[in-house]
Amino acid sequence: MIKLIRLTVTGRDTLELMFSDGAAAQWSAASLIARDTVMTRPLTDPAYFARAFIEGGALAWPNGFELSADALHQKLNSVGALIRHAA
Repeated sequence: MIKLIRLTVTGRDTLELMFSDGAAAQWSAASLIARDTVMTRPLTDPAYFARAFIEGGALAWPNGFELSADALHQKLNSVGALIRHAA
């Protein structure tokens, strides 16, 4: 099972994500935020977005909104956004 092991806020709605398999990617939450749901609405505030953290290997925010590392990894992989570093 893939887990997030590190995240870095890189913009108003972007994060650099590092996964347990050594892959990394820049991820934009813009399309997620555009859904404008009760859970995603707080992410429109860059200060709130920057409060992202890792909980149990998943991407999370203080309001309880979470995204699984597996789902993020699969989506980023499907669009060719993952960078794998040589061991």
